[in-house]
Amino acid sequence: MRKGDVFEGKVLRMDFPNKGIIEAEGERIVVKNALPGQKIQGVLTKKRKGACEGRLLAVLEPSPVEDGGQACPHSGLCGGCLYQGFPYEEQLAVKESQVRALLAPVLPEGSYVFEGIKGSPLERGYRNKMEFSFGDEVKDGPLALGMHKRGSFYDIVTTPQCQIVHPDFCRILETAREYFAELGAPFFKKLSHKGYLRHLLVRRAVKTGEILVSLVTTTQTEWLSAGGSTEEAVLAGFRERLLGLELSGRLAGKFAGILHTRNDSMADAVIDEGTDILWGTDYFYEELLGLRFKITPFSFFQTNSLGAEVLYGKAREYVGETKGKVVFDLYSGTGTIAQILAPVAEKVVGVEIVEEAVRAAREGAAANGLANCTFLAGDVLKVVDELREKPDIIVVDPPRDGIHPKALGKIIDFGVDRMVYISCKPTSLARDLAVLLERGYRAERVCCVDMFPFTGNVETVVLLSKLKTDKHIEVELEMDELD
Repeated sequence: MRKGDVFEGKVLRMDFPNKGIIEAEGERIVVKNALPGQKIQGVLTKKRKGACEGRLLAVLEPSPVEDGGQACPHSGLCGGCLYQGFPYEEQLAVKESQVRALLAPVLPEGSYVFEGIKGSPLERGYRNKMEFSFGDEVKDGPLALGMHKRGSFYDIVTTPQCQIVHPDFCRILETAREYFAELGAPFFKKLSHKGYLRHLLVRRAVKTGEILVSLVTTTQTEWLSAGGSTEEAVLAGFRERLLGLELSGRLAGKFAGILHTRNDSMADAVIDEGTDILWGTDYFYEELLGLRFKITPFSFFQTNSLGAEVLYGKAREYVGETKGKVVFDLYSGTGTIAQILAPVAEKVVGVEIVEEAVRAAREGAAANGLANCTFLAGDVLKVVDELREKPDIIVVDPPRDGIHPKALGKIIDFGVDRMVYISCKPTSLARDLAVLLERGYRAERVCCVDMFPFTGNVETVVLLSKLKTDKHIEVELEMDELD
């Protein structure tokens, strides 16, 4: 086969996170977003040193397990989901097999206990945060607000029937899109760096129903002069449209705050360069495992609240006995794990690079009456050098890229007997586990938790214990004799 050739084949399996594996005309071809069991048509896009990649052109036959009646109407256009149409049990089975395959080269079968995968309590409507983008679906088309079109950096698909969020998200999305379409407000174009509208950030607490919305725009307001309006009037109108949703009873939840965030950066990301409160407050509360957490617009918090209870419950189980012990919670976010462990620990120290998240963690711990929590702002790589206390247990919950190699070495140097690694990307986990095992740790238990139904992502929790050398055993025997 040559580049540009069209091929057909059945998807044998899917490797993490979305790589369908097909054999066609004697070649093994990787096709993204092709689901196990489907018969697909693709075109060869790359062939180098025996490695072939293709692009999905069409699904000729669905997988035997697909149920098209359950699929999201935006499936195939929106790039947010992968497994729409796949029964949830099949999704879990695929993710479990992917994690086992990735860990196999590092953790031989039988060397640890694999506890399978735990599903999300909510299969649909589980997300508590969305960053919708303004744009158009086709060049010079009508204003769109939603998710990036699959495979496109520029095109946006309006998603008013998204199934992985609460219906309140969709009603807010449609109200905002209609309002700004009526005004003829221009969206920010990535090539020219011109335009006003960028993103709509929506967060909603599952337990309390509180909603926080932030409209993210540039400071480019020249378009207003033609209509004789002001930005203040436009933002006031936006606020009133949203509040009208709640007053009319069309929302199940209630607004905690409506905000306006300025962002003139070139990056296609939500960056806070100044936020004003248009109505209410700039935070809301969520409840997990009996504790209350203050969530601010840009602080990290697990996007599946009920799934987070499953994840952190498993992490707490792996941490085990903490009475009289010092626990380090590294990459602590808003301090969720730290506060869950604090009631029975002597002290918990959290380290997080996002200062806003650290402030929220401190406030949350105080509100929950936890005086034995300390939260430090900074990069784990640098902050661990400044910590004077010796931990008994370490919990790490790093970002997708895993732990910086130098930081991992410093963490290992603490020499704790027990460590819990929470990972949102199994490829990074496998890489870091190889180092941990080489440096004297062994994996005892592994459990997957599906926090993101219908997507290719999965969380994994690993309990690690330090291998005892002959010297360690000798010292322990001497201690026992002294006792």
